[in-house]
Amino acid sequence: MNTVPNRVEHQTTDKGYVPIYTTNIVEQPWSSYGADDHAVWAALFERQERLLAGRASQVFVRNQRAMGMSPTRIPKFDDLNRALRGATGWEIIGVEGLLPELDFFEHLANRRFPVTWWIRRRDQLDYLAEPDLFHDLFGHVPLLMEPVFADYMQAYGRGGVKAHALGPDALVNLTRLYWYTVEFGLIREADGLRIYGAGILSSKGESIHCLDSAAPNRIGFDLERIMRTRYRIDSYQKTYFVIDSYEQLMNATYPDFTPIYARLAAQGAVPAGEVLETDAVFNRGTREGWSDEGDV
Repeated sequence: MNTVPNRVEHQTTDKGYVPIYTTNIVEQPWSSYGADDHAVWAALFERQERLLAGRASQVFVRNQRAMGMSPTRIPKFDDLNRALRGATGWEIIGVEGLLPELDFFEHLANRRFPVTWWIRRRDQLDYLAEPDLFHDLFGHVPLLMEPVFADYMQAYGRGGVKAHALGPDALVNLTRLYWYTVEFGLIREADGLRIYGAGILSSKGESIHCLDSAAPNRIGFDLERIMRTRYRIDSYQKTYFVIDSYEQLMNATYPDFTPIYARLAAQGAVPAGEVLETDAVFNRGTREGWSDEGDV
């Protein structure tokens, strides 16, 4: 009997990618990974390790080493869970693909981080339109070893459950917060701006673009500003938001967001590349290569 879980991926249609959702929680079929799977992991790991030297948050680098991640082979979830549970009480759970929003929020609220069990193919090394094992493990999991960031992720999950009950407008606002922090966030450290967002950490191109390119804006963290700001899913980001510390993120989740959502409902969304007069600007982008369409 075939015990390997399903590999649930987006479907390509004449209208682009269509997300396919799954709620199944699965055991990591580690013995089913072939030599090519481990080789893809190794190639991606070694490439990002080189690129991220002097670019990634020191917390990320330190925690990744503490977990014992290496390019040698795809990590076993059980091994990583021993480190995670001891450090912050979080654990990894295996999933087949993209989860519905409420399921995802409920897992985070209970300190469970869903990790896609399958890894991309060789022809997808440079780009994949959805999270895979490399993005989830390499990009997201090391920061879950950091107590303050781990608490932020749980608070975000609890906020997501509430936003889901409030309706689609609240969800849009909250999704933007996740996008611009957990996925594409920058942090200001003693030696300069560094990367902590998983979408950047797991991407060759964006890990260079976010810090080296003059094109994007780099703007100081502001909760309500972020919740109003559209973003890009088909290209590098036009704007990156910079936190001063992980404590700043956690403190931002203390207030009840319900009145914030009400305030934002009376304001318009901000285009992904716009700079406002009230912004704390680290870099005003040159806008080179930008498309005027495609913000979501």
